[in-house]
Amino acid sequence: MKTNGGHCRIRALGGSLRTRRWRRMAQKKYLQAKLTQFLREDKIQLWKPPYTDENKEVGLALKDLAKRYSEKLDCCENEVEKIIEEIRCKAIERGTGNETYKTTGIATIEVFLPSRLRKDKKNLLETQLHITGRELRSKIAETYGFQENYIKIVINKKLLQLGKSLEEQGVAHNVKAMVLELRQAEEDARNSCQAEEETQTEAELTERRIQRTKKGLEILAKRAEMVVDPETTPYLDIANQTGRSIQIPPAEKKALTLAMGYHEKGRAFLKRKEYGIALPCLLDADRYFCECSRELLDTVDNYAVLQLDIVWCYFRLEQLECLDDAEKKLNLAQKCLKNCYGENHQRLVHIKGNCGKEKVLFLRLYMLQGIRNYHSGNGEEASEHLNKALQLFKELHIDPSKVHSLMQLGFSPQEARLALRACDGDVDHAAIHISNRREELAKIRKEEREKKKRRTEDVNSLRLLGYSAHAARHALHQAGWNLDEALKILLRNPLNWWPYGLHDSAPERASRRERPSQEALDQLVYMGFEPEAVEAALRVFRGNVQLAAQILAHHGGRLPPDLQLSEDDSSSTPSTSPSPSDSAGTSSASTDDDMDTEAVNEILEDIPEHEEDYLDSTLEDEEIIIAEYLSYIESVKSAATDAKQ
Repeated sequence: MKTNGGHCRIRALGGSLRTRRWRRMAQKKYLQAKLTQFLREDKIQLWKPPYTDENKEVGLALKDLAKRYSEKLDCCENEVEKIIEEIRCKAIERGTGNETYKTTGIATIEVFLPSRLRKDKKNLLETQLHITGRELRSKIAETYGFQENYIKIVINKKLLQLGKSLEEQGVAHNVKAMVLELRQAEEDARNSCQAEEETQTEAELTERRIQRTKKGLEILAKRAEMVVDPETTPYLDIANQTGRSIQIPPAEKKALTLAMGYHEKGRAFLKRKEYGIALPCLLDADRYFCECSRELLDTVDNYAVLQLDIVWCYFRLEQLECLDDAEKKLNLAQKCLKNCYGENHQRLVHIKGNCGKEKVLFLRLYMLQGIRNYHSGNGEEASEHLNKALQLFKELHIDPSKVHSLMQLGFSPQEARLALRACDGDVDHAAIHISNRREELAKIRKEEREKKKRRTEDVNSLRLLGYSAHAARHALHQAGWNLDEALKILLRNPLNWWPYGLHDSAPERASRRERPSQEALDQLVYMGFEPEAVEAALRVFRGNVQLAAQILAHHGGRLPPDLQLSEDDSSSTPSTSPSPSDSAGTSSASTDDDMDTEAVNEILEDIPEHEEDYLDSTLEDEEIIIAEYLSYIESVKSAATDAKQ
């Protein structure tokens, strides 16, 4: 896994019916946003007279307001009046909810349903905030007709935790809740019992996939902190832009590993267009990235790409309005890219020699900024960003015949696209670029394998002396992987590295009271140590001759006071027989191992082999979306021109 990870493949807005529906929805959102801007600028409160009477019915003044704004927008007066009335009704609903919350403590939650169930009507749900997430999920499922176990709820850009109360999770009055289905359903599939059973089976499989993802990443993150044999045990490695492994502080390494793992898994779901499953993975990645230092996030582009992927996922779910901080996320992505690549990409050019491939990220950034501005009613800003994205598309577009030429030389389509963008479309230079990169990566991988092999040998050397792999790895890390220095660290601080403390449980204390074997005693006495010190050391280290000898030699033949046992621990008593439960569970150990292997393999399958996979795109989908939104803007301009004529 590379620290420059993160790229999602996107689909076109296919189908004429879907395109027309999307166009109508996008244009309505634009008009709603513009009218909301006008109302705020003019400080008009629609829920008060003269726009609303004492019975909360619409006032006559609203028609005059609609006429004024329709002239300002050069739009149909009836359409403007209809939308203003919707805004007025929502404002009254919100006010009523606020009063209810003040007097009864019952909060209102706005529920955003999947697109197939969405209607123009706002979905409001009243609830107490002391209930658990599970109770809220049950209420949403019952109200809107979902299978309770087959939906997930996203609130405040976090997955709702079922076991905690809403208050504990920061859920407040007037919050937005998005419902994610763990399946891709069709409306007609809900009418038959057989289809419903198939749906439940599919949702159960999806939930198991999500749980396996979590389990697999936890296993891989744990392995990242251990010493494993890379030839036999898969694990995740963190590398820089050139492919070389980098050292991360232990406190951050687990969080970064989990963040990148969830991001890669989310990207895999994005590629398969499973947006409802991708979003929880991306949000988990965001949560773990937030545990990393700001300095680390500023040096890699992962966090920036994740923000783009999250906004894109909300957009594809047609829930962009549910993401209140879309603008903040896009601005954060832009800032991170600037910090990572430098002003005008000079840091990137210094490292890689070019910046052609990374321009794909800026194309997506400008495209999403244009979409967000359009949905916010900012037509001019939307046009500016979308035209910047269009200009980059023209610059990055690749002639398919050039890709074919490179494929004839034995290169993959992905290698061809990336190299052509890095070499400004020159086929000969691209071929040389790919060959050089392959040689460079082969060299780096060989060096990394040799380094890992040396480190594994050093760890094993310390393990032969009686230390655990965990203790050996940490000591070597502290010593800069100098074996002699690591041994000195272990000897100076034996209590820090000995895996058993001096305050053990009853069975462990019983093992300490067992008299060491005569062979071990004789071996150390023969080396010149006093019998009393030998027996005490062997009791402390549970018969480990190597450790006992090292500690006695390091401390002049005596056991340090802080390692000496109490009288209760050192008194000799018959050893306890092993509990019958010691072997319990061994019959299921093989099954557990198989499940762990399956979970890990699912993660590894979704981690791309090419370190720049996240930069690879045919840009076919981007072209369609940019053209779609530019056409929306053009239609607004055309309508205004026609109205003036």
